[in-house]
Amino acid sequence: MYTSFFGLNEKPFSITPDPRYLFMSERHGEALAHLVYGVTESGGFIQLTGEVGTGKTTLVRTLLQSRLPDNADVAVVLNPQLSAMEFLQAICEELGVPEPDDARSIKSLVDSLNHFLLMAHAEGRRTILVVDEAQNLSRDVLEQVRLLTNLETSKQKLLQIILIGQPELRDLLARNDLRQLAQRITGRYHLEPLSRAESAQYVEHRLRVAGALGEIFDSAAKAELFRLSQGVPRLINVICDRALLGAYSMESRRVSKRLVRRAASEISGKAWQVRTLNWMAPAMLAAGAAVIAVGAWSYFAGQSPSAEPQTTAPVETVVEEPAPAAPTPAVTEEPEEPDLDEQLVVARDLTDLESALGGLLDLWGVEYSPDTNPCEQAASAGYQCLAQRGSWNNLRQLDRPAVLSLTDRRGDSHWAVLTAIEGGRVDLSIGGVLVSHRIDAVADFWFGRFYLIWKPPNGVSIDLIPGVRDQNVVWLRESLAEIDDGYRAEPVESDLYDAALEQRVRQFQRDHRLTVDGLAGRQTQIIINSLLAPDDIPRLTTPRLARD
Repeated sequence: MYTSFFGLNEKPFSITPDPRYLFMSERHGEALAHLVYGVTESGGFIQLTGEVGTGKTTLVRTLLQSRLPDNADVAVVLNPQLSAMEFLQAICEELGVPEPDDARSIKSLVDSLNHFLLMAHAEGRRTILVVDEAQNLSRDVLEQVRLLTNLETSKQKLLQIILIGQPELRDLLARNDLRQLAQRITGRYHLEPLSRAESAQYVEHRLRVAGALGEIFDSAAKAELFRLSQGVPRLINVICDRALLGAYSMESRRVSKRLVRRAASEISGKAWQVRTLNWMAPAMLAAGAAVIAVGAWSYFAGQSPSAEPQTTAPVETVVEEPAPAAPTPAVTEEPEEPDLDEQLVVARDLTDLESALGGLLDLWGVEYSPDTNPCEQAASAGYQCLAQRGSWNNLRQLDRPAVLSLTDRRGDSHWAVLTAIEGGRVDLSIGGVLVSHRIDAVADFWFGRFYLIWKPPNGVSIDLIPGVRDQNVVWLRESLAEIDDGYRAEPVESDLYDAALEQRVRQFQRDHRLTVDGLAGRQTQIIINSLLAPDDIPRLTTPRLARD
């Protein structure tokens, strides 16, 4: 309903777990790292707990969709309120274990599962069991889970088990009669709600994923959102969704603190009080009393018996000649801003994507041939084209000339080369003609799509993620060491993306206001390139080499 009003591609605050919207806060990053470590390195149990709505299920879906090793088979049990036999049957169904002759015998089910695990191990495959809402497991099922860890070879466990649950799971496993199970847990992590700063970043992250190009929630609204949700992502989603609907009904492009409080009241069914009134009321009463006291003192002082009586003197009327009117200063009219829509229409035969990319190649010193695909020409020169969606802030961060997709008032598409950003103005090359416009004027025609050209390290464009070994990891280490002298004491020759390097990448992303996920993707690599590149490469703005 409100998506088109705010320029969004979809609803950004759905409570359905969607890995695309995973906000990698420091806590979520550490939790995901525990899960990834559990499914790739260790055996036994991994335990992940957290309050309702903190993002546990989203983390699990992210793990299953993008972080599992290729040789992994996974069984997921989402409804653990089962008997021990039903629990084993569910695992066998998930893994595709052939049904035994006596499918209602726990021993037969365990034997079939053990045979399957041994065959998988012989083929070099790992088998993982993920149990969600594990705090609802019965005592009998937990005992069966413990027995499953006895399925092993002489060197390693055959089944890796991940238990996901609410804080009650910690209390459950702390029971004395379950100590044998608790002792087999090799990794524990408790997911806390977001901090105040992370809550604001979370809102902006989800809006960006949904296609937002500007700020929708003002700073006061985000602060109020944290107060009402206490940093729980699910509550943030529910309140934000209702607040966007309220802003849409009022035809307001911005969500205010009042709209957030009203949304929370509608959801909870109770009115939220403004916290500041608790201390403001006494202060206001004291201030009011002071004003009354001062007023009373002034009144009685004026009526004091010791005051001298005032005499009224006759008033003489004086007629003055009116002063001559000052000359009206001449008004200097500023030149009228050229109309971008007219410029696009006039140059419509020269604003196709290939021509614009050709102009971008020229900026990088690559001779453009109209007979060849410009991105292929870029690749032959060691560069690559990159298509993205973003905002003006993204463009400033990347600090590279870009080709913008502009839509005129008739709905026709054009491509123009963005060559510079200075203050509130930008320079565009439209069909080879350089023009200048205010950013807010161009924003009416640009919906976030752009191309840029960059030079990947070692000529290979890949996302660098923890655990990978690659020559580009050495480039990443060396580049971070050059940017920050504090990294020079650490070894830079290793090609392994280890945990220490991940923390350094996270710090770099914080320093440069990027999404803090510990993954050195293309955007992070481009900004590193921009910071270290020589002065003669094309830029949009002046780079900042020093950390803030």
